[in-house]
Amino acid sequence: VELSCIIKSTVTPDPRIEWKKIRDGDTSYVFFDNKMQGDFVTRAEILSRTSLVIKNTTRMDTATYRCEVAAPLDTKTIDEINIQLTVQ
Repeated sequence: VELSCIIKSTVTPDPRIEWKKIRDGDTSYVFFDNKMQGDFVTRAEILSRTSLVIKNTTRMDTATYRCEVAAPLDTKTIDEINIQLTVQ
């Protein structure tokens, strides 16, 4: 599964990108501090700097995934997108 987080324009040379998983009211890090976290370490990767690819998805991956981008030099310094993933 590939979840896309696209940055259209930025003047910040290296914006901070984080991915979080929100399930049943609990939030956990998927990608933080430029590395995968938790059980995603062995089965996920970042493509093109921003897109999250999860391999071997299971029903346990069903959740809302939030991509947060922090670009302190831009007019809009922080933005996020939520993507609902449902694994059948």
